Parts: sequence; C-alpha cells; structure tokens
Amino acid sequence: MSSLKMKEAALIYLDRSGGLQKFIDDCKYYNDSKQSYAVYRFNILINPSDIVELDAELGNHILHEPLKAAQVFQSVCFTAVKTLSLIGQLQTETQINIVLKLTHLPPLRSYSLDLCEFPLDYASQRFYMMQGIVIAMTTVTKYTQGARFLCSDEACPLSKGFQYIRVHVPGATESATVRNDFLCNLCSSSLQEDRKFRVLGDKQIVEIITAKALHAFQGYSNNQPCRFQSLTIFLRDESVSKMNIGNEYKIIGIPACVKTSQTAVCIEANSIISCNPKVPSGISDNFKHLLSLTSSSCWKFTAILANIFASQIVPPGTYNLLKLCLLMSLVQTTDHNKELKNCLDILIITSDTLLVDRLLNFSINLVPRGIRHPVSTEIFPTLSRNKYGTGAVSIQAGSALLAKGGICFMGDLASHKKDKLEQLQSVVESRSITVYIPGKKFGDDVNQQMTFPVQCSFWSFVDMDSSSRKNMQKTNTLIGQMDCSLIPANLLEAFGLLISCNESSPCYPLLSTVQHTLKKAIDPEGQLYVASKKFTTEDFEKLLAFAKSLNVEFSLEAERMIHGYYLASRRIRTDSISGSKLSASALKYLVSLAESHARLNLRNKVLKEDALIAALLFETSLTLKYGATVFCVAPNAVFPFELYNEEYLEQRDIYLTQCQQQLQQFIATYGPGTTLFTSDE
Repeated sequence: MSSLKMKEAALIYLDRSGGLQKFIDDCKYYNDSKQSYAVYRFNILINPSDIVELDAELGNHILHEPLKAAQVFQSVCFTAVKTLSLIGQLQTETQINIVLKLTHLPPLRSYSLDLCEFPLDYASQRFYMMQGIVIAMTTVTKYTQGARFLCSDEACPLSKGFQYIRVHVPGATESATVRNDFLCNLCSSSLQEDRKFRVLGDKQIVEIITAKALHAFQGYSNNQPCRFQSLTIFLRDESVSKMNIGNEYKIIGIPACVKTSQTAVCIEANSIISCNPKVPSGISDNFKHLLSLTSSSCWKFTAILANIFASQIVPPGTYNLLKLCLLMSLVQTTDHNKELKNCLDILIITSDTLLVDRLLNFSINLVPRGIRHPVSTEIFPTLSRNKYGTGAVSIQAGSALLAKGGICFMGDLASHKKDKLEQLQSVVESRSITVYIPGKKFGDDVNQQMTFPVQCSFWSFVDMDSSSRKNMQKTNTLIGQMDCSLIPANLLEAFGLLISCNESSPCYPLLSTVQHTLKKAIDPEGQLYVASKKFTTEDFEKLLAFAKSLNVEFSLEAERMIHGYYLASRRIRTDSISGSKLSASALKYLVSLAESHARLNLRNKVLKEDALIAALLFETSLTLKYGATVFCVAPNAVFPFELYNEEYLEQRDIYLTQCQQQLQQFIATYGPGTTLFTSDE
C-alpha cells in the first residue's frame, strides 16, 4: 500500500509540475524514430520542496534513497507508456531508465558535504550538496548507459526479448554494467551481450577543491598546518562540458567509492549550479566619512587610499604610486564566474625585491582569487594521464586558470625559464592558452586541441640590482628610459604597466622604511600607525569588494580624452623603420586604467579626471620603456608631493589640473584632426 501511495503521489507531481507532458514529448521522439532501443532514458526534474509538501514519504525517499525513488517513477512511467501507447517498441519496465534531476537540496547541514571535513560520508548513497573550484578536467569519453543481454542457451525462453537489461547507476564502474560473467536466472547459462543494442553516453571527469584551499596558494600562513585534497566529480550526458576550469560551482550528487590503484571517493554529479556573486556589504563608516570629506575633488580620495594602504607592510606615504596601481588592478577583478574583460597587468622594476614581494603578497590576499604562483609548479595548463583508467587525458589548471577573475602573482620574473616567459608573453597578448593533446601519446588516433580563456591580471617584478644585470651595460639609453635589458623586449611591451620602485629616490624615503621594518620585527602584530587602526585590512577588503561590483560607463569627455591621447601618443611614437611602439592592447589598458580609477573613487561614471590619471600612468610606463617624448611626464607626476596634510592634497590637485591642461594641449597638437595626420590616419 505504501508503494502504491508513492506511485500515486509521483503521478500527481508529474502532472502538476509539467513533467508528465515533457515525458510524453520525449516518448514521441523515441516512437517517431522507429528504432528499437534497449534502454529509453528520461530526465525528470524534481523540486524537493514541492514534492515533500505533496507527499512527505515520497520526498524522503527521493532525498535519502534516490535509487529506490527512481524505481517508483520508473513504474509510473512504464504504466503511462503502456496505457497511452506512447512507445510501441517498448517491451519491459527495465528498459526505462529514469534519472531524477534535483533543483536544490534543503539548506541544512546534513545535506552539505564540506570538502574540509573528515571523514566524508560516502557510505550512504544519497544526495549531497558540495561547492568547489574546478582545478582539472578530462576530455570527453564514452561510457555504457545501458546494454541488452541474452541467454546463450537458445532453448531458454530468455534467449530472446528484453528481460536482461543493465543500466548504469551512480557509483558503478563500466565493468559493473558490461562484462562476460553474468548468468541466466532461469537456466544458469552464461549471458551474452547483444552489442547492436548497446547505448553509449558522454562522460567527463573533473576535480574540484574548496575555495578555502586557495589560502595555500596565497602565501597565507596562520602558523597552522594546512592540508587540502581535491574531490573527483563524474559528469555524464547533459552535464558534460557544463563546467569550466577555474569556475566555482555548487554540485548536487551522490558519493561513491571507486577503486583504482587506491580507493578514492568520487561524486556522481546530478545537477550543476553556477555560484552566484556575493552581494557586497558596503564600505566601513570611516571610509564613508573620508569619501564625504574629499567629495570636492576627483583625486583626493584615491590619493589618501594609496597613502594609507598596506601600512602593515610599508609606512604610510611610501610606494604610493605602486600602491595606487595595485589598488586599481584589484578593483578590476571579479568574485564570480563573470568574464573579466579589462585586466591590468603590472611589472615592477625594483632594488628592494623583499619589500615589494611582501607588498604584492599582502595585496593578493584582499581578493578571493589572488594566487601566488609557486615556481615549482606550472603556471599554465598541463596534461597527464587520467588515474581512473578511462583513457581520457586530464588537463590540470595551473596558476593562471586557477586565478580566474583575480590576480596571478608570479614573483620574480627572473625565476622563470625562457620558454615559460615566451608562453607568458603570448598569453598576455591573446588572453588565451591553447593546449595540444597528441593522440599517439595518450592512446588516441586523433590529435586534439583545447583553448582556454585566461581571465586574470599578472603581477611580477624584476630585481634591478641582480648580478646578471650589473654585468650588462646598455648603451644609448634615451631620456627617462629604464635599462630593461634583462626583460625580453616582447614581454616588456605586452605588460600594460611598467613601474619603477627605487627607494633611494625622494618618492621612497629609506629611513622611514627601515624604522618600520625594525618596529615590525619587535612587534609583528602591533599597529604602528593611526591609519592601521582606523582603516583595517577588513575595511579595505569590503571597499575593494564594493568598488569592483560597480558598473561604470564613460562620460563623453573622458572617452574623447582617452582616444585623443591614444592617437596622439601613437603618432609621436611611430617611425618608418619599426612602426608604432604602442601595442594593439594599449587602448584597452588605458580604458582599464580609467575605469579602475573611477571604481576606486566609488563612482559609476568615468570622468576626464580619471582619464588624466590613466594617461599619466600609461605615459610614465611608456617613458620607462622607450624614453620621453613631447608629452614629457615626470616620474612622480601622479604623486608630486608627499601627502602630509590637506595643504599638500590641494597642491597636488593644482598640479594635476595643470597636467590636464598640458594633456589637452598635447591632444590638440598631435591628436586626430591636426595637420600632422594624413587623411588616411
């Protein structure tokens, strides 16, 4: 009676939810094909909340005994097929393969599978929800959905028909579905597969890790041992190719134990849900107050942010230019699976690599996808053999794909080999990486290739005082040009921003840095400055999260200024021999710089003041690469004065206003519409 009641509830649910009509439409497809199938596969969408409200027993069955619940729906669907004559070729109930697809699970702890907890409950074959980031995936291969077996004894009545049907169930291996040692229940003769009725489906294997495990890639340390392990997810049929490397997903699935060279826990995926972006909680009261105090200026707020940023690492007022660029790069990141359109790559030339390394490492911890690339590992995807013996090739993410939507901090550029730097240059220019899969090496007849978008910003630095650099003297250096002979020329051009950090210059006073280092050595956890107490690391995390969630658009003035500067700069940096020194991506970097400065000001509109900062930063970078031109920008143009008080901020605003007038004059002289341009240009 209980079984009959559940079947009745299942039929009512199918009718109310529209599942019955979809089932009838699917049956029509099978019936119209006029082909006899061994297995007819149907997906039924289940909303647990609705079905529990309709019938608690059936809902409990679905959530905790999904394989038995599928049999209830199998019986209901078979009865419907026979009653309504939906599929003329169908003979037995076992030919119907029902897959229950859940929309969600109850938001209760018992239905969540935390990848950080041990041991994992994989003994009970029921649905769990887990969340993780894809770090590896295989190519798509085939598996057996279902097969027909016949008794080998022709005199046996089971040597015909569709009595012996085997279908794949969650957690089962290929040998559990198809092998040669099955026996007939009637005469005990061996069963033989009728191969022409075998039904194949697509299969893909992915590996995920919890987002908490990213701390291991961020140079993060709380003096506690850190261990993380990936979890294997089996995707089948319509779920195949729905997950991308680097993205984060919620997965509803059934745990299973798979025996390879060693026993491993895996998940048979049932439903895949892309993670929604987190809604920013806003900014702290102290930042709100600071924003209101500086509302009369378009430059003061970001200047103060750069001045006080990372006071745990460097004293306020030092490395302001670098800190501003880091903040601007951070607000161009994303927290979810959204495409990152405008990256902001930064290459730093410095004589104090230790301090710069600490500063960059501190910064990447402020965003969810800040990855510090370990030199001993691969930065771009690599290939390996799949450990489950499926014949598929496993593609491992690498640091760049793992940092999707965030920052990939590569450390010292000199620590990477020449071939990796060439690969980096290609990726920075194209924002994609192509992986070639040789067929012969991995047991396939056909060579394959897969292309992955690289959606992260790259940070790196070069030691200007390295021994190899001292032995190389570059001649004929132009005014303002930096000796970048250690960096491959093409890679130097590919990086959007080149920043020089020399603490012996007035911009980086050495004494305050030494005092800061000594005080932190005595009291590592101490807050040395008022700024550290008023504007905490958590405050900056909230500020960045809010700023990067803003949708910004360009004002007409800002757009004209950006395009005018780009065309004028391209004009004066073009010669008949080597062509233009501005790369094809220069305009994108200018747009990204202007956007990020507007976001950092917590504005939705890019103004001409943002365009000025973008032009000054970009021109400073070009001067370091190629030397100064007619639009001569001082190395400290963005921060011409040390920011001690309000008076110095006012002086900076006056100076930047003068720079804006010079930029407009430069555009008017060398930009579009001037006599220097031909009609074609």
